[in-house]
Amino acid sequence: MLLVSMILLGAVIGFVGAGGAGVTITLLTVGFGVPIHTALAVALASMTFTMISGAYSHFREHEVVVRTGAVIGAGGIIGALLGEAVSNRMPSNDLSFMTGLMILSSALILYIKLYHADWLNNHLPVRQTLLTGKKLYLYGIPTGIVSGFLAGAFGIGAAAYIQIALMVIFGVPLLQSIGTCMMIIFPISASGGLGYLASGHLDLWIFLQTLAGLTSGAWIGAKMTHLAPLSVLKASIVALPTIGGGIMLLFH
Repeated sequence: MLLVSMILLGAVIGFVGAGGAGVTITLLTVGFGVPIHTALAVALASMTFTMISGAYSHFREHEVVVRTGAVIGAGGIIGALLGEAVSNRMPSNDLSFMTGLMILSSALILYIKLYHADWLNNHLPVRQTLLTGKKLYLYGIPTGIVSGFLAGAFGIGAAAYIQIALMVIFGVPLLQSIGTCMMIIFPISASGGLGYLASGHLDLWIFLQTLAGLTSGAWIGAKMTHLAPLSVLKASIVALPTIGGGIMLLFH
């Protein structure tokens, strides 16, 4: 049942292209009674493999700003390990509640990006030139540490936060922000997953079923994206993490 459920969830994630980690955690904890720490470990470890393929694909299309991604990703490794250490010391109920809040906050950011882009641009003007030199390291490493901490502590990819930071602070164009974000999340999820593995929270059998189900399901779902009306797609992108976060808070 876990494998079948992950295939179905993977199809939905592949269709909307966002919010996968949070809903995966919700399904594991609420649907199958997996302990929250194990669910976070599985979600992070699964993201490691999905980000590899995504980042490589964007890299081949010249849609990754490598230096920016490397600097933020390096800070992300530190943050993910710190987040994992904090998460391991949090009671399960508190961790579930915080994870639910984080998932809902991601849904809110996605809603603003999709439905109130003009308001967002007026309040967060996008940098027009690529940030380089010392400022790249001065801003990049702390940004990575914060993003990595959120991912390591609460199991989410923090993609919504990272993409906005890339455009507003680092001057990465929208198209390249997607690929660069994937490059950043890869070391974050890998280091966080390894941290959970070292602490004994990563269940390999659950992880293998989750990864196989999400990967195969996402391949199917991605082929349906271009068939859906834009209004349906936008609503689904926001609805997925909203439902996942709401269920997590309701049943935490």
